[in-house]
Amino acid sequence: MQYRQLGRTGLRVSEISLGSWLTFGSSVDGDRTADLVQRAFDLGINLFDTADVYAGGAAEEVLGRAIRELPRHRLVLATKCFFPMSDDPNDRGLSRKHVVESVERSLRRLGTDYVDLHQCHRPDPATPMEETVRAYEDLIRQGKVLYWGVSEWRAAHVVDACRIADACAGYRPVSNQPQYSIMRRQIEREVLPVCEREGLGQVVFSPLAQGVLTGKYSGGERPPDSRAADRERNRFMDAYLEDAEIAKVDALVPLADGLGISMGQLALAWCLRSPGVASTIVGVTRPEQLEDNVGASGIVLPDEVKDEIDRLFPAG
Repeated sequence: MQYRQLGRTGLRVSEISLGSWLTFGSSVDGDRTADLVQRAFDLGINLFDTADVYAGGAAEEVLGRAIRELPRHRLVLATKCFFPMSDDPNDRGLSRKHVVESVERSLRRLGTDYVDLHQCHRPDPATPMEETVRAYEDLIRQGKVLYWGVSEWRAAHVVDACRIADACAGYRPVSNQPQYSIMRRQIEREVLPVCEREGLGQVVFSPLAQGVLTGKYSGGERPPDSRAADRERNRFMDAYLEDAEIAKVDALVPLADGLGISMGQLALAWCLRSPGVASTIVGVTRPEQLEDNVGASGIVLPDEVKDEIDRLFPAG
């Protein structure tokens, strides 16, 4: 496993990180979660990503149990808040009240005294940015949060947060968690260059496009044990599974074969070709998936392979 600095911080994170969206606390039970987390740790993964809203808090709970026997100082725990956690009108968003209370509840569920990275799961137009920035200032000074970041924020929101933090001599956000893959390159237009300028590292999610870039849906197949065949977990996949998109993914197979790597490794290595990307989050249900994904760390793609990927999936 290779490690990269997260933005301009001194914190180093594994190039491959383990996420929990749609897996821990839902499709993956507690015992399997513990096995996967232990295997990830043994393979060199140090960044474990979750969110309060994943499985209604259950993802944090099972992750907390899974890390109980691991050395806390060797882990980088990341979680998030924004989405509603109940019908209460204040149990959502990025107000000081919700951010602080969400952090406290996440700490209890994770069984830890602090989180290494706490992220704003989405921007909150109903809350002044200064209120959110100052809430993180307090949490960092209290030692409950070490760094804060954002997720799926537009470039303008990132700039606002940085400028407000600078104006009050506060802590800037250090990371962004966007969707990014060969099939979804929108952050390259504005978000990636702005984050590089402002010093935020990218911890990208869905680098395998919900598993489509592993090639498991070649020719339009939907294996019965796959996410695409699961009505509870496939609601974000329709656009990926269009015939024209699958045909382009199938055209990547010779590229991976020519390098002697898997399709998943090709997709992850492509994301990591960007120096602005600190880590790629993978979601797995089986150890062999994890082992294959970790094999992408350190792979350098030849220019001709990157050029062919650009031809098939041009930056939009």
